[in-house]
Amino acid sequence: MKEKTLHITNGDSLTERLEKLQLIDGDILVWREMLCEGPTQIKLETEESLQLRKQFLNKYYRIPTNGYDSKFIQELQKLEQINTYDTIVLWFEYDLFCHINMIAAISTILRLKKKEIPIYLVCSGRIEGQKKLMGLCEISEAQLKAHYANKVLLSIDDLEFASHIWTLYCEPNPKRITGYIKTESSFEYLSICLRAHLHRFPSIDTGLNILENNILELIHTHQIKNLKQLMGYCLEYQGYYGYGDMQLKRIIAKLFQFLNQTPNRLQLSDRGILAIEKNKNFYNTMTTQWYYGGVLKYQYLYNNETNRLLKL
Repeated sequence: MKEKTLHITNGDSLTERLEKLQLIDGDILVWREMLCEGPTQIKLETEESLQLRKQFLNKYYRIPTNGYDSKFIQELQKLEQINTYDTIVLWFEYDLFCHINMIAAISTILRLKKKEIPIYLVCSGRIEGQKKLMGLCEISEAQLKAHYANKVLLSIDDLEFASHIWTLYCEPNPKRITGYIKTESSFEYLSICLRAHLHRFPSIDTGLNILENNILELIHTHQIKNLKQLMGYCLEYQGYYGYGDMQLKRIIAKLFQFLNQTPNRLQLSDRGILAIEKNKNFYNTMTTQWYYGGVLKYQYLYNNETNRLLKL
């Protein structure tokens, strides 16, 4: 009997490419979520958890609730048949956006499966001969085929580690994650993504996090004409975050107090200069009820000198 495989992909672009190339056999679950932002609960598949996500995405990203039902919940429900599969292949990339989704998927799978099922990971990132990290839709057809052929079989230790990190992410104490950053596993980029996550908390010096500060630095360093051009720079130079237009637009909107815009140039205001020079703390003007998993963003400050979080 032919082996039955479930492929869990990180979005529609990759799914369409895999189908076009006829690279894989089996069923596909498209993971259309952005769990790196907003409140999360450990048991993602519960009604309470999904309602929480639905409300967040509708409020902050205007994603209609029925859209969430069709785009994500109906896909997630495919995991109810998890025990009919012989193999699972995860297709996720090197960045924080993908890794938070990936560990949530692994946690859900481990709760629902009742038998031993080999779980493999296909993950892009560093590519020989390339200076920048590459996504699965950016590498060549030959490279994508090679990635699939060399997919990594995740051990039970790998899977339990990923599930545990998801649990910590959903809890209100992000300091606990720090102790696992150096843990060895088959997830080549997880440690870097965990560091990137901790850097999303506001700096003890300025009240801005690393993404917010980097956007101001881009404006200060480059001849940027308008917000559209700024978006291009943000997408290119965001490092390990993997944010899309929607997430970056929200971040930029919070930074308008630091910007001056003329018809031909986007520049830093006096406040922006004070921020990048670390001469003033803007924590009080930045504070919002924003969640990363189980913790409020502005309940913690990041100390860049000690690389530690401080709870307020």
